[in-house]
Amino acid sequence: MKYPAALIDRIVIKQGDITSEDVDAIVNAANPSLLGGGGVDGAIHRAAGPGLLQECRTLGGCLHGEARITAGHNLKARHVIHTPGPVYKGGHKGEREILRNSYYNSMSLAKDNSLTSISFPAISTGIYGYPKGEACEVAVTTVLDYMKNENFTIDVYFVLFDKESVELYTSFLSSLKQ
Repeated sequence: MKYPAALIDRIVIKQGDITSEDVDAIVNAANPSLLGGGGVDGAIHRAAGPGLLQECRTLGGCLHGEARITAGHNLKARHVIHTPGPVYKGGHKGEREILRNSYYNSMSLAKDNSLTSISFPAISTGIYGYPKGEACEVAVTTVLDYMKNENFTIDVYFVLFDKESVELYTSFLSSLKQ
């Protein structure tokens, strides 16, 4: 087994609304401006209230694959980690590495801020068009690699919008336990 069962067991897959998660941080699949948008990004900004937009305006944006942390404002989550994933352009423009960086840099901010729980959406699989199956594999393995290589234990939730994604993530996670 590539990953210890104790790490794999730290990951929970569920269908739901990431804006209602009661964790140390939720991850926002942001756009580079960090000023809100559609999908998960828009939902997080609406739920967090105007204070999130005000704080994001002070950050000066964020490149694809990087990550920034803010307060959670009106959310149950104490923080929001914002990361613009890649726009999928066929898979030959460095998209996989950018997506890996989004998850890695989000985990790094969680460690730097001594967080104990984090909820991720399926970054880049909405309007950015990343194929869900490949995105799942990148997400789960990057999070597990980070925990293993950086000796960082955290409760990780993948809070997914649709049943198809829940099934993909559940199946992939189960395959890692074999």
